[in-house]
Amino acid sequence: MKNVAVIGAGTMGNGIAHTFAQCGFKVQMIDVNESALKKGIDTITKNLDRMVSREKISEDDKSATLNNITTYTDLVEGVEYASLVVEAATENVNLKLKIFRELDDACPEDTILATNTSSISITQIGAVTSRPEMVIGMHFMNPVPIMKLVEIIRGYNTSDEVTKIIMDLSRQLGKVPVEVNDYPGFVANRILMPMLNESIETLYNGVAGVVEIDTVMKLGMAHPMGPLQLADFIGLDVCLSILEVMNDGFKNPKYAPCPLLVNMVRAGKLGVKTGEGFYDYSESRKAETVSTQFI
Repeated sequence: MKNVAVIGAGTMGNGIAHTFAQCGFKVQMIDVNESALKKGIDTITKNLDRMVSREKISEDDKSATLNNITTYTDLVEGVEYASLVVEAATENVNLKLKIFRELDDACPEDTILATNTSSISITQIGAVTSRPEMVIGMHFMNPVPIMKLVEIIRGYNTSDEVTKIIMDLSRQLGKVPVEVNDYPGFVANRILMPMLNESIETLYNGVAGVVEIDTVMKLGMAHPMGPLQLADFIGLDVCLSILEVMNDGFKNPKYAPCPLLVNMVRAGKLGVKTGEGFYDYSESRKAETVSTQFI
């Protein structure tokens, strides 16, 4: 398995493409938007430059990694020879189902179809294909080139053989794969998102401010990043989407998103990617707290 297609050139997509390419795989990075592909390659190049400057890789390693990546705007052309496809599009169930229908039609019959979804049912995704036994979750952590964990999620029909292949492949990437079953939020987000949501509730109820909440969790619980800063880093829209999937899947009010989170997403304050969330990431006010106008 040396030919991998990655669907999506955003934060997760370009990180996954970078990781496979650096490990010697030929990668086809696919996105409908040419500018997104250019931005993805620029991000990979900057990350590789940082690794060179820290003497973690050589200039030759950087060149080899970039040479392993080819970009496509046409999905059919991009997946033509893929042994594995890793979908890393927006966390939207209807979009993912559409993509997997297209992949099922376009890919060779022995191609394994993986999704980087952080919460959506692998069983549901696999059901829209003619190969549900070959559909699996590969939930990478952000930033992908650095974080070791990959959640390997088995759908109801995912075969033992495919699971073993993807577990072994993850180890080839220098990752630590952990096999989990297909329930809303899997393991990582089933535990993480309620904590982030409770942190937002704590702010919403006026118990403490943004910096104070994050300081308590960093110094008191030895977390490397406070929960509100982490939510900004993940993307508040992504946090909301995952909580909605879990709330709908479990029908349990403990997963209901905090009204403050809902309002901030509606207002377009999504965290790092929009320059403002619980903190302000503009050039003039790096990581300063924002006002509470959305409470």
